[in-house]
Amino acid sequence: MSQPWKTDQWFTSPWNHAPEVQSQLHFPEKIRIHDVTLRDGEQQTGIVFRRQEKVTIAKKLAEAGVHRIEAGMPAVSAEDEAAIKDIVALGLPCEIFSFARCMPQDVKLAKDCGVHGIITEIPSSEHIIRNAYGKTMDWAIKSSIETTLAAKEAGLYTVFFTIDSTRAEIERLLDLFEKVATEGHMDALTLADSFGGCTPQGVAMVIGKLRARFPQPIEIHCHEDFGLGVANTIAALAHGASVAHVTVTGTGERAGNVPLEDTVMALRCLYNKDIGIKTEVFYELSKLVQQLSGFSVPPNRPIVGDWLYRIESGIVSMFHRRCRVVEPLEYIPFHPSMVGRPGVDIALGKGSGLANIEEHLERRQKTASADQANEILARVKQFSIENKRLLTDAEFDEIMNAVLEGATVAKA
Repeated sequence: MSQPWKTDQWFTSPWNHAPEVQSQLHFPEKIRIHDVTLRDGEQQTGIVFRRQEKVTIAKKLAEAGVHRIEAGMPAVSAEDEAAIKDIVALGLPCEIFSFARCMPQDVKLAKDCGVHGIITEIPSSEHIIRNAYGKTMDWAIKSSIETTLAAKEAGLYTVFFTIDSTRAEIERLLDLFEKVATEGHMDALTLADSFGGCTPQGVAMVIGKLRARFPQPIEIHCHEDFGLGVANTIAALAHGASVAHVTVTGTGERAGNVPLEDTVMALRCLYNKDIGIKTEVFYELSKLVQQLSGFSVPPNRPIVGDWLYRIESGIVSMFHRRCRVVEPLEYIPFHPSMVGRPGVDIALGKGSGLANIEEHLERRQKTASADQANEILARVKQFSIENKRLLTDAEFDEIMNAVLEGATVAKA
């Protein structure tokens, strides 16, 4: 691809592909997505996914081509355990994992569910082990070794997950991984920015240390407390991590987990990394999770927000009208069809200009003189100011007809 920043699907910055930038990137040959919506996403306050709802979401994740689905934690409830078994029984074209505490009994529950692998967690910073768990580092090491050996014996792919990795003392964290690698068992290890308090530079530095010391694949699990979760995830992948933990539309505790949509689209459009995900399913998938969770997202949310491509600004409406045939990506960075979302729509409100009026007149196959168009615009602006919102089609029709017919419109 001679110009990877500009295709018929996206138009991003050529700076991303400058040799000085590319020389700093060390993405692995294969990147995999591990979706945790059904476990960590459900930990968002107030969200409850019932058994059949989890199955429905899992099917849609598989349709999107997600490589791994973390179907839940069987120890949480009998219904969660049943949901995991249901999802395994579907025979989806992706690997099914469950989550487990560092307790051998949790490994047995996972094995009984028939999952391919487990994510087994342990706190890793000494302060959280002491203050939150009331335990010692020796307890964490012993529990990790016992549980990962049990997972190995059960034939489960074992991902060792360290809670609060990024607030741990680095050498102590590395020693914990070393203990589990040599005395226990891990097929892969996870760096977890559990409280979203790390920077991309910090993540990149530690990924380098992990790669230098351990041959196992590295996974990255971040949260969005400072809005850096996607950047941290990309930084980890760009320095050799090979699995990204995500949730649909960033569901999860506090500010949420790293959004599936943002991560995959950034990889595809900014770094030219096609990891085999069907992005065309994203809008529908997001809507499904919002519906079943009972939570909605801001209309201007990246990638899947309903009003992301709804234009009110007069000057931007002019840009769009001039460019939509000759260069449709002049105003938008990616084509709406790429994620299966609604296309660009020109709205009517306080910020509108004559281009907005021209658009809506054309839709109705109406013509207006310059004076009439300006009068319609003035009335649209006044209506929006007085009502503090956009106009509906019916409200615009009333204004348009009144001006074109020389009548007077009453205020709403």
